[in-house]
Amino acid sequence: MLTLKLITEETERVIKGLEKKHFPEAKIAVEKAIDIDKQRRDAQTKLDAILAESKKYAAQIGQLMKAGEKEKAEAAKAEVAKLKSVAAELETIKQNAENKLTVHLCTIPNIPYDEVPDGISAEDNVVVKSSLRECKPGDTVGNWDTVPSNGNAKLPHWDLAKKYNLIDFDLGVKITGAGFPVYIGKGAQLQRALINFFLAEANKAGYTEIMPPTVVNQASGYGTGQLPDKEGQMYHCEVDDLYLIPTAEVPVTNIYRDVILDEKDLPVKNCAYTQCFRREAGSYGKDVRGLNRLHEFSKIEIVRIDKPEHSKESHKEMLNHVEGLLKKLELPYRILRLCGGDQSFTSAICYDFEVYSEAQGRWLEVSSVSNFDTYQANRLKCRYRNADKKVQLCHTLNGSALALPRIVAAILEDNQTEEGIKIPAALVPYTGFDMIK
Repeated sequence: MLTLKLITEETERVIKGLEKKHFPEAKIAVEKAIDIDKQRRDAQTKLDAILAESKKYAAQIGQLMKAGEKEKAEAAKAEVAKLKSVAAELETIKQNAENKLTVHLCTIPNIPYDEVPDGISAEDNVVVKSSLRECKPGDTVGNWDTVPSNGNAKLPHWDLAKKYNLIDFDLGVKITGAGFPVYIGKGAQLQRALINFFLAEANKAGYTEIMPPTVVNQASGYGTGQLPDKEGQMYHCEVDDLYLIPTAEVPVTNIYRDVILDEKDLPVKNCAYTQCFRREAGSYGKDVRGLNRLHEFSKIEIVRIDKPEHSKESHKEMLNHVEGLLKKLELPYRILRLCGGDQSFTSAICYDFEVYSEAQGRWLEVSSVSNFDTYQANRLKCRYRNADKKVQLCHTLNGSALALPRIVAAILEDNQTEEGIKIPAALVPYTGFDMIK
């Protein structure tokens, strides 16, 4: 969540940032936070005065008793009792204000960086780079030209999966329900190969692998901002009050909840492979067919914890890492800088990576790489101690490197030939085969 210091000291910047994210009634939300904080501070000021007066009376009682002025001592005791009663009321008022403020701050999203473009929806996202053509300043998704076909009709991945017996969507429905596919034979081997490839590449880039739980408690969901914002998209194990993770970001980032790191240990670089679970309520239609949108899927996540002055450099390194993976997989891609209106609740800046599916005639999102500034760290109480022994909030960052479903879809669709499906050269050492026939 936003820090109170930022809201009170840079009020106009916060309001403008929230308006850039198209957060409704931004000014009212900020003013409410400031007003609740004033109630808290007023109660604290009065409480401090009451406690000081009570302490003064308490000191007098002993002196009066020694002097034999019992009546005055009893009167002083009565005053102390009154003051304690008032102090208890003020403590309750202060505590209620603090609780109310925390709840309210959780309803206010992060503010975007200055370089985040204006815009309302995905159509306003800026295309900053593509493997298919040079990007011009101001290129947005809305004015991006359709990728020309090479003239060869291609099958979509759901037809290829059936043709080569790689993925059984109907069997997944039988076992669990829609959105839970069953991978078979070389389809399963391709999944495992991609997982190992992505983890090996992350290891080469200096990321320490973590194998975290795939269920988390409420505190972890709160720490990274999934709760209370996205509880409707998470699978909830109600008896134990645990949540199936939507991404490894949640358990891995929460490793550093309530932790004070040493500056010399930053940036922390972790990666993790997990199954991910998303309800995707209300998703239907052709754009969610096959692997395009699942309830359970495999993903490798990279997470960084960094100091503020280096986090933008960390973000660039993460972007380069994800781009390098797509290059090695020989997939056509583009990189989008998300506009204010299309950014997530918690991010300060986010870039999406998309690969092109000629068979489907559209771009498929395969990664989001975000810098959250101090927004998550403030919720997590994730801090570091600098050389001057001063404790400050860290910056947190994460990104998909990569999510498997649409990568598998693109590999199958873009590499189909008359002989079969060609496996990208970088994957062959992990699959053990170079063609699916």
